[in-house]
Amino acid sequence: MKAVLIAAALVLGAGAATAQQFDYGFAGLMGKANRVTLPSLTLASGKPVSDAPIDLKSGTYYKMKIVADGSAELALSGGDFFRAIWINEIVINKIEVRPMGVHSLEFDAGGEAEISFIAISPGSYSLSIPGSSGDSQKAVFNIR
Repeated sequence: MKAVLIAAALVLGAGAATAQQFDYGFAGLMGKANRVTLPSLTLASGKPVSDAPIDLKSGTYYKMKIVADGSAELALSGGDFFRAIWINEIVINKIEVRPMGVHSLEFDAGGEAEISFIAISPGSYSLSIPGSSGDSQKAVFNIR
């Protein structure tokens, strides 16, 4: 009912109503109370991508940095992981990308990307360096 009255007031020009007047603060899945910052993933020649498996909770909003030191041209690939999450954005050099789908991120030189997403489908997924087979060359995500 409140939403109908607000919409009617706006349509009829009953003043400059704003979201703050009606207490519609930014909340829900992407609100600050539901935001978790994950440890950064590392892309460096001869170094592990992640120290340990990363546990995620379905329905929670996460931010994670991927940092490449430039010691080698490296990528992280994981189509299954990217299909198990909803990606809000990937930020590269202060450019925000809002993709419909991702399969991998490749770094030709040193740099940083930040990905923000909501974990969706429970299961175990990984982001790994293509062509590598060692356990330290991937990050494992467990969505519960």
